Amino acid sequence: MISTEAWNANAENLIDRLGFTSDLLFIVCGPLNHLGSLSKIYPTLMTGATLYIMESLKNLNAFFSVFELPFTKFATFLVPSSIRMLLQVASKNLAAVASKIDFIETGAAAITQSDMEALCKVLPHSRLFNTYASTETGIVCSYEYSKYGCVPGLLGKPMKHSSVRIDDQGRVICSGKTIMSGYVGAPELAAQVLINGEIHTSDVGSLDADGMLHLQGRQDDVINVGGYKVNPSEVEEAVSGLGLIADCICIPAQHILLGIVPKLLYVPKQGKEVKPKDIAEFLKSRLENYKIPLLYEAVDAIKHTYNGKLDRKAYK
Repeated sequence: MISTEAWNANAENLIDRLGFTSDLLFIVCGPLNHLGSLSKIYPTLMTGATLYIMESLKNLNAFFSVFELPFTKFATFLVPSSIRMLLQVASKNLAAVASKIDFIETGAAAITQSDMEALCKVLPHSRLFNTYASTETGIVCSYEYSKYGCVPGLLGKPMKHSSVRIDDQGRVICSGKTIMSGYVGAPELAAQVLINGEIHTSDVGSLDADGMLHLQGRQDDVINVGGYKVNPSEVEEAVSGLGLIADCICIPAQHILLGIVPKLLYVPKQGKEVKPKDIAEFLKSRLENYKIPLLYEAVDAIKHTYNGKLDRKAYK
């Protein structure tokens, strides 16, 4: 349940941090039952800007045709998997409209440093944001990586109506006007996460000296390897730097001798041959030994949820 006050606070957070203006055309190209897309309707209307709502990003010709409309400033929200897809198959189209793109916001899942850097090169004059948000917490933090640097997991300072703290277990705790009122018909479930006016998330993070949020992953995704904790998103981020892999996911797997170990499922880029030993060798200088996957499998595709997140539950 999200109150009118929360929707207004979410909108004001976005207007203040992302800079919505009346001459903007905002392209909504994701599901409206997801906060990432739905939350952009409110700041767009509140500032007198224009909305263009698409069913999805599946038709790239339809997406790029929007830029032919008589506007000078365009913006959109894209999940990281959509950004990667555009970079891989439509980077020239994106570069052709670069002068018209005011900003692109991403969220819902982690974006890799290599994808951030690639998008900055294609859109050198656009403002590019990485946002921390969820349906329960609302829009909480956002970081302009095109201006301040491409740092994986860095999500910036809390916005004007939001606050963040880290508990003793390293979990992210959010409060402020944007948080949910509860779950419909499930007060017991709500009581597990909404405690004394704060949302207790399953995300693990830290706050630096400047008060900026750094996200390390989700508590329930951590892989226990002989007593050592392995954050799979850290492994995936490191693998993305190899430049030969289109997509990957790190999951726990049973080793015949060692018990639970990290396993990497990966999709080589088209026309590239990637051997497990090449990946392991690449990771040696980037990860501690216990974090380097011991098992590897090349696959045709990695499973994602409808909003672009890696579908870790599908591999359990």
